[in-house]
Amino acid sequence: MIVLVTGVAGFIGSYVAHYLLERGDKVVGIDNLNDYYEVKLKKDRLERLGVKSKFSSSTIYENFTFHHIDISNISTLEKLFIDYDFDVVCHLAAQAGVRYSLENPSTYIQSNIVGFANILELAKKSKIKHLVYASSSSVYGLNKKVPFSEEDNVDFPISLYAATKKSNELMAYTYSHLYNMPVTGLRFFTVYGPWGRPDMAYFLFVKAILNNEPIKVYNNGQMERDFTYIDDIVEGIIRVIDNKPKSKIDSPPYKLYNIGNSKPINLLHFIETIEQSLGKKAIKQFEPIQAGDVPLTYADVRSLISDMKYTPKTSIEEGIKKFVDWYLSYYKY
Repeated sequence: MIVLVTGVAGFIGSYVAHYLLERGDKVVGIDNLNDYYEVKLKKDRLERLGVKSKFSSSTIYENFTFHHIDISNISTLEKLFIDYDFDVVCHLAAQAGVRYSLENPSTYIQSNIVGFANILELAKKSKIKHLVYASSSSVYGLNKKVPFSEEDNVDFPISLYAATKKSNELMAYTYSHLYNMPVTGLRFFTVYGPWGRPDMAYFLFVKAILNNEPIKVYNNGQMERDFTYIDDIVEGIIRVIDNKPKSKIDSPPYKLYNIGNSKPINLLHFIETIEQSLGKKAIKQFEPIQAGDVPLTYADVRSLISDMKYTPKTSIEEGIKKFVDWYLSYYKY
């Protein structure tokens, strides 16, 4: 296949591209390399795929090409779709972060709304065989029914980031319905692991503990997250890419799945796991819950298990150990 991976310099995007390349698919990766977090990490992820600089398409994989493109720029993106005959689009590019959306809302509108509309329109024009896109567990908001099911009402997001992801789901369904376009959305649940995002709690915790700095523990530690290791996430994405939804008499070729570990971890236990991996105690600074945060995420993944035989395997202890080992090596502790 020829696969377009958007957000290829991102955490999940770089892993997905690597997997596809290793099995022999042709991959075209795009990213705008914004400075929401350290750009060096994004460039280093690209370097793992063989890209020598942010403007270079030279790689160690003959079947990989990189383009420095912003998805909100429709003219540049359109040229890309003309130049390549994509079979599948795996759309992972987005402005991430719940709290940052309170400070910079326009960034989220441009990337997550305008950018996604561009992807949908070009996928339609190019008659893409399957569009897979990233949604988020944040769409569930303050949902008190657990585990969170794809059938639950998600009309009450509590952050702009969550609202943009809910909008993506509505837009994607509409295109699938109008143009009979196979589309699958994935609601990710707290993805972690080596090469992860520096704005995520586990990343910040490890850095602070190593530097003898206090860590902020929100909601006095009464938080639970459905932490999902990156390898398990990628396995699910690949299975979805390879199995496009089909039209039915009463519905378009559209599917929406939770993708998580389905085993929420208490925040204090999570911190203890990091402490054990580092062999060092954290200095905890307890804080109230922040605006836009939710106290619990918990994925019901029965649909993904049933349809794709998806089986998350990585325990929190194993996953955190792998992340800590990577962190100590990457930052040369």
